[in-house]
Amino acid sequence: MDATPSTRAGARGRNPRGQGERLREEIVSTALRLLEELGDDASLSLRAVAREIGIAATSVYIHFADRDALVLAALERCHADLMSAVAHAEDSAADPVAALRARTLLLGAWAHEHPGLYKVLHESALNRRTGMPFKHDFAVSTTAAVQRCMDAGLAPADDAAAVSLDLRAAVHGTVSLRVNQPDAPWPPLEEQVDRFLTRLVGVRLTSS
Repeated sequence: MDATPSTRAGARGRNPRGQGERLREEIVSTALRLLEELGDDASLSLRAVAREIGIAATSVYIHFADRDALVLAALERCHADLMSAVAHAEDSAADPVAALRARTLLLGAWAHEHPGLYKVLHESALNRRTGMPFKHDFAVSTTAAVQRCMDAGLAPADDAAAVSLDLRAAVHGTVSLRVNQPDAPWPPLEEQVDRFLTRLVGVRLTSS
């Protein structure tokens, strides 16, 4: 006989009144972990998330109407964390070029550490079914980073938005290839990023 929620190993009791937001955050955190493992939002189910936490599936439906709503909430948190890490990397840089390089390398490092989340965030069917407006923040901040290089005279004056688009396309291309073909003989990511920055943005990089 299947164990009941009160006797199943790892099951949890009802959250105290007023802690619904805490449960919501736990649901999102669990969804993120499962999405990382699965690398595919279509393989995630609300019941699986509930089972992982040790709660009834109805408790998940109270917070999220369907799987897409939960996946979007999880990806929005994931993206916010990534943006925070990008801001920290830029703040630690010595000049606009170093800041642009740092944020670009951070994206590659993050995708290497979280290939499953990268696939869901950028390559999943969810991208074709619904918008992810929060992803626009990264495009805007990259354009601003390129513009700062131009304003400082460290890159040729140009259309920063167009240059930023070319740079993001190149970076996402190599990151996606590395995620999906991890055993290929890739050169160090730093080398590719430096070529993108010099050829697409026109910056001069000092040897490190």
